[in-house]
Amino acid sequence: MNQHKVIATDSQTNHKRASMIQVGLSACLAGQNVRYNGGHTQSRLCLDVLSEYFSFNTFCPEVAAGFSTPRATMRLMGHPESPQLVFSNDATEDLTQKLHNGFEEKLATFKELDGYILMKNSPSCGLERIKVYQANGQVHKTRTTGLFTQALLKAYPHMPIEEEGRIHDPKIFDNFITRVYAYHNFRTEILTAPSLHKLINFHSRYKYLLMAHEQTQYRQLGRLLSGQKKLTLDQLVNTYLSAFMTALSKPASKQNHTNTLLHILGYLKNSVSSQARAHILQTIDKYQKGIFPLATPLTLIKHYLDQYGSDYIKNQHYLDPYPESINPLRKYYL
Repeated sequence: MNQHKVIATDSQTNHKRASMIQVGLSACLAGQNVRYNGGHTQSRLCLDVLSEYFSFNTFCPEVAAGFSTPRATMRLMGHPESPQLVFSNDATEDLTQKLHNGFEEKLATFKELDGYILMKNSPSCGLERIKVYQANGQVHKTRTTGLFTQALLKAYPHMPIEEEGRIHDPKIFDNFITRVYAYHNFRTEILTAPSLHKLINFHSRYKYLLMAHEQTQYRQLGRLLSGQKKLTLDQLVNTYLSAFMTALSKPASKQNHTNTLLHILGYLKNSVSSQARAHILQTIDKYQKGIFPLATPLTLIKHYLDQYGSDYIKNQHYLDPYPESINPLRKYYL
């Protein structure tokens, strides 16, 4: 009996894992001993919080390339636009191609990923501000991106990618998770079987989230779908995805949130009393002035939308861009 219970539990666990959003993760952040010193840089945020929602695909490009653990430290050297990977204590050997050989085939397996979380300050995995050394040992003023990350960005230019250190910032965390779920929705709803009808429906559900993030690109995306430009379906989908993810990469501002809330309030003008609408307007105004957090007007509006809102407005991703349980406090710092 106990054996059957274990089997059932394993099956349920595997099913849950298969249905979870797939996100890439630097292996050292998962607690694997792959660092140059033989250790790791385990991320409790990833393992204790995000692992409840994401199934992590772990990878270390340096180990995949055959570098030993532990190993001598490595650095980037040369011109920031095309640096070489070398050992820090011996710059005579160019290790760049060896690193590339370790991850080139692996890149193709990331097409099912909806995001990637990287280790900061790494010459292979760092997302930004990576030092590049000159022959005299001095550091260039211009910083760059790790070599593996450069290849990842080139192969998947629209995928949400962040460094683990940065997502400890609440606003960056919120923006990253929002983009992961949006990218996942686009990939599974549109890219699996593209159609203009699906794309228009997708845009409709993301209307107010786009408005909160980037109003100019929101309008441009609307014009794109109107058919003014003569594009094939593939061209339209790719152009839309690029502009869509670019728009979401810009964090929503307080002013844009305010405008979005006012637009949504318009859906209650014929169903909610003038007194209630005046109260909602007051909370929006106090949010704009920094007196209230976003939670106050948003929760109030959602209360009335649940009762009187149409299916169209209830299905707006702006109201719930990702499961609230991931980050229950998101509305209190925006």
